[in-house]
Amino acid sequence: MAILFRSTPAATARWQPLLAELMPEHEFRFWPEVGDPANIEYAMVWQPPPGLLASLPSLRLICGLGAGIDHLLRDPDLPRHIPITRLVDPYMTDAMSEYVALSVLRLHRQDLDYLAQQRAQSWEEREQKNACERPVGILGFGTLGQDAGRKLKALGFPVAGWSRTAKEVAGFVTYAGGDGLDALLARSEILVCLLPLTTATEGILNAGLFARLPRGAALVNAGRGGHLVEADLIPALDSGQLSGAVLDVFREEPLPKGHPFWSHPRIIVTPHIAAETHPPTAAAIIGDAIRRFAKGEPVANLVDLATGY
Repeated sequence: MAILFRSTPAATARWQPLLAELMPEHEFRFWPEVGDPANIEYAMVWQPPPGLLASLPSLRLICGLGAGIDHLLRDPDLPRHIPITRLVDPYMTDAMSEYVALSVLRLHRQDLDYLAQQRAQSWEEREQKNACERPVGILGFGTLGQDAGRKLKALGFPVAGWSRTAKEVAGFVTYAGGDGLDALLARSEILVCLLPLTTATEGILNAGLFARLPRGAALVNAGRGGHLVEADLIPALDSGQLSGAVLDVFREEPLPKGHPFWSHPRIIVTPHIAAETHPPTAAAIIGDAIRRFAKGEPVANLVDLATGY
């Protein structure tokens, strides 16, 4: 039995020594060195080339190396009968919550304005709300959203969450479905997107959604670049409907040089670093999933392809 590993060259260099240490009972093959495809039963992958997984006739389990699986669903030849696990790692959850808290605080404390004042050498105090006066809405209220919500709530922000289907979460107001989305947007002065990317959420951050937020609201997108209709963002900022945006994910990554997001004064750009996969913890989690699958035991975080997560 062999396991195929495929990620970026930099990530492969970080993972390779850990896999030999944590899973010594397995043979690893590091793409593009596949060897005999018939010997590969498991695949640990991030953005595999289209057709790669379908070329492995003995494949039994696909292990995604990130929280989302949209990178797999883009493959038209994805063998959809093969089970897929997505990575749920407490380390990554903590990292995402750090990013969300930082971004919300930057928007709440008017960091964009003060940075502009610093560049202009202008000393001006701005009127400031308290956190308890700044409602935050989180789109995607699963593991990541709830953890971020708890940490924002500890900072004093009123937090509500929205999900595709109804769920009750102790200590939070929650919304679901189309009517619930309208209600969440109406109360959210800062909107955080942590949704999985599916056909239902593609382009959800658009001009129509921005218009349903309170005027002057702000946006954090740490979900996927496909959630945002990029052409709709700058007009919303320039009109004052939105006051600022923090973006960690983009439709094209790396974000191309010359893209207007780089230079817009109301946008903060980060290079998809909100919750990077952490090999020392992720390797142990994926290794346990493979061992459990091989023994016929239940495996956590199996993907439902009908929902896309």
